[in-house]
Amino acid sequence: MGDLLTPREVRRLLAERGLAPRKAAGQNFVVDPNTVRRIVDAAGLRGDDVVLEIGPGLGSLTLGLADTVRRVVAVEIDAGFVAALAEVLRGRDDVEVVHADALQADLGALVGGGPARLVANLPYNVATPLIMHALEDPAVDDLFVMVQREVGERWAAVPGDSLYAAVSCKLGTVANAEVALTIPRTVFHPVPNVDSVMVRITRRADAPAGEVRARRFRLIETAFRQRRKTLRNNLRHLAPGPALAAAASDAGIDLGARAERLSPADVERLDAALAAAGVSV
Repeated sequence: MGDLLTPREVRRLLAERGLAPRKAAGQNFVVDPNTVRRIVDAAGLRGDDVVLEIGPGLGSLTLGLADTVRRVVAVEIDAGFVAALAEVLRGRDDVEVVHADALQADLGALVGGGPARLVANLPYNVATPLIMHALEDPAVDDLFVMVQREVGERWAAVPGDSLYAAVSCKLGTVANAEVALTIPRTVFHPVPNVDSVMVRITRRADAPAGEVRARRFRLIETAFRQRRKTLRNNLRHLAPGPALAAAASDAGIDLGARAERLSPADVERLDAALAAAGVSV
């Protein structure tokens, strides 16, 4: 792996171009070359891979990725950072910088239909919408992304964990997630108040799509609407009591339990039972 950005170089680029990490977006740049090497090594990339990077910032991670894979497509929303990337990546033809909002972009089109692997240090405030958007696109094979520690641990939580929530259940419906690395806060500029983690996300082969996915997500949102209430209370507006009880019984669901016990498999069975009973979600 060639030369990577140092803390001094990051500060110089920011100062010379009048740029700053976007605080409102939860943006922090990795400025430690050894951490970049750890991330790239842990991603398990191959030389012929195409990598999609979202939010490259100044290119700290981009450089490490480009030295490892065939091609990097880096999507950056901020015009100032797009210009800075042109300086950092000057002379390289293995990186394409796209000035776009990744949440609105056709990711598959950006990577030529794929397959591609998403590796990124995601801005905290849009991390969850971004991974859900990426998982809708079959061109994205898998994801290896950095987020603040609690967010990553919540993504990977399973029923019964204290952090398990609607987003855990939604993600578990379409993918498998595991925390792969802990990244200390000291390797960032500016230094955040929390540590970060790298999360490996792999799409499930049986992941629902289209209206089935949307319906299950709506069911999850309804079930988790008030965490301290039982599933019976949270779901009661979906159907009359006897119909809801019958569907839950068919699905093997205890309506006296709270949503924190509801697994993605439970959601799949309950969704099927409600649909069979003609109940709209």
